Amino acid sequence: MLTVGLTGGIGAGKSEVSRLLVSYGAVLIDADRIAREVVEPGTPGLAAVVEAFGPGILTPEGTLDRPRLGSLVFGDAERLAVLNGIVHPLVGARSAELQAAAAPDAVVVHDVPLLTENGLAPLYDVVVVVDASPATQLDRLVRLRGMSPDEARARMAAQATREQRRAVADHVIDNDGPFEALEPRVRRLWEELTARAAAPAQE
Repeated sequence: MLTVGLTGGIGAGKSEVSRLLVSYGAVLIDADRIAREVVEPGTPGLAAVVEAFGPGILTPEGTLDRPRLGSLVFGDAERLAVLNGIVHPLVGARSAELQAAAAPDAVVVHDVPLLTENGLAPLYDVVVVVDASPATQLDRLVRLRGMSPDEARARMAAQATREQRRAVADHVIDNDGPFEALEPRVRRLWEELTARAAAPAQE
């Protein structure tokens, strides 16, 4: 089994790369999706978040009000640390379960937006960074996600720098261009990853 940490700045196109890898046969473990699952209604995770932040972070239906919670922790390092202390161990445990269920020769791709920020690179056999220029990121966030330029810049500034991400990468996929240019690059990466996964373990 080969474990791959996949990351990239907001708007760099990481989701597109993970979708392509899955289409080739990768097992995807999506940290963001798991982070949502572990705080669904009825979970110990949601109970712990409510205990830490109060019932005001719930919607009338009893689900987590993400925008409200985000406004509480964004820019407040102490409160963010409390939230991460609840959610990260739950995400880690669920990710480990999913990885253990994969085939011995599988390429297991962990889609981890904050891999660089949280110092997680050593957890994976290979780290892949999807890279785009800040101008490209900004354009995609405004044009495709409907953010204001100021909001997009703030979101980008809250993440690791491009240089910090590239420093932890074993592979960098340039995604400044159109999708047509991306697919052959991801295909080449997949061929390398599968060859490495199939190779006998080095003693």
